[in-house]
Amino acid sequence: MSENETPGILSPNNSTKVTNEDTDTSKSGSFPPETDEPNSKRARLHSGPENSDTLELSSSSGAIRCPYLDTIDRAVLDFDFEKLCSISLSNNNVYACLVCCKYFQGRGPRSHAYTHSVQVAHHVFLNLNTHRFFCLPDNYEIFDPSLADIKHQLDPKFSPEDVSTLDTGDTWSRSLTGVLYLPGVVGLNNIKSNDYMNVVLQGLSHVTAIRNYFLQEENYADVKRPPGDQMFILVTQFGGLIRKLWNKRNFKSHVSPHEMLQAVVHVSKKTFQITQQGDAIEFLAWILNSLHRALGGTKKTQTIITRTFQGHLKMYSKRLANSTDDTEMDPIAQKLLLLEAEEECEECPFLYLTLDVPPPPLFSDEMDRNIIPQISLSELFAKFDTKTQKEYRTNKETIFRRFEITSLPPYLILYIKRFTKNIFYTEKNPTIVNFPIKELDLTEFLPKTIDFTAVYNLVANVVHDGMPNGGSYRIHLQHKG
Repeated sequence: MSENETPGILSPNNSTKVTNEDTDTSKSGSFPPETDEPNSKRARLHSGPENSDTLELSSSSGAIRCPYLDTIDRAVLDFDFEKLCSISLSNNNVYACLVCCKYFQGRGPRSHAYTHSVQVAHHVFLNLNTHRFFCLPDNYEIFDPSLADIKHQLDPKFSPEDVSTLDTGDTWSRSLTGVLYLPGVVGLNNIKSNDYMNVVLQGLSHVTAIRNYFLQEENYADVKRPPGDQMFILVTQFGGLIRKLWNKRNFKSHVSPHEMLQAVVHVSKKTFQITQQGDAIEFLAWILNSLHRALGGTKKTQTIITRTFQGHLKMYSKRLANSTDDTEMDPIAQKLLLLEAEEECEECPFLYLTLDVPPPPLFSDEMDRNIIPQISLSELFAKFDTKTQKEYRTNKETIFRRFEITSLPPYLILYIKRFTKNIFYTEKNPTIVNFPIKELDLTEFLPKTIDFTAVYNLVANVVHDGMPNGGSYRIHLQHKG
């Protein structure tokens, strides 16, 4: 950020002289109109040494120095919450008081921000939409390079050079309270029961392709939106959250995802809520598909989501009708019917692969203990060896399916299915899955005709702790720097 500007309040035109007529007009009770355009009458000048609020006119730059900049309290500034007026609850023309960090609407003579400035003598305000600073009740705009850190806190900006160094730097940053934090590895506040959303957002923020795309707003600024589209708010709020997580100049060592979560609740029509625990994989599937559609993606049109996570597989299915009575079909007869049944082949795209964990033992061992079984990740991938068949039952038919992976994405999401639901309760499978952190080679599961080496390193690992119907989620992240 450039520091070459002269501190002070610049007049709309540095060559304009402040005349007595301007001073008299401001004293007569007229008030500059509330607009984002520069006003020719910004400052109210007071003369006399007895007035402690005198605005000094710099002879060198023609700028008026604001006497209230030292009242700004950066320790209380928090721009993570919804931009709503604390009195009218309106989101139009909202200003933040930089002394107490309360939000107020407007800055005209009858506005809530103006009243607040008069009642409690808080004078410096920031427009949360235009990012411009004003002094109330005098109603002049403030230009001062010392306020650049506040503007960067409200809306962090990243240049291509900044983005390119995120994975190579290991420099720790320090918050205003002296707490050290590593950019990108920043905690997200758990407002009540939103940890299942927090872990997904944290994980996506460490996928390099997704992070680099959303760190720069110009990447999605020209996306065509249909009339009345409300889903694009997910894109803007997700991008804002990514930039705050990777901001090296945060005032705090943690970030509140309040605005992003409010957008999720609104767009999902309360399917996902802050006050109720949910399933992380359901939220992951929803947020990926929603971001894809909001960015203009379709089944045929690619976006950054599908270019990063989408792979393809072939699903071979054989269907057998269930018997009319409740008796089980003889296994030999079932195999004969399977050989005669017609096999259907369907090519399906996927954003994540589901791995089924074998059921745990029902009975205790000779020591009256339930030993938690262990299994390797490669054994779970046997589902995709084109030979292993999985049985899926419905009320009308039984479907036998086998899978063949035809292409793998640059970033692969694996979902280890531990929860089994029925009409009575939900069970959680405690089986331990062993997997390598680096160089997971999945080349053997690709067709031999494809010349592609599928070797993956772990980026994030989401874990559920506690009972199936409650508990909490946590995430392990790898910082490349």
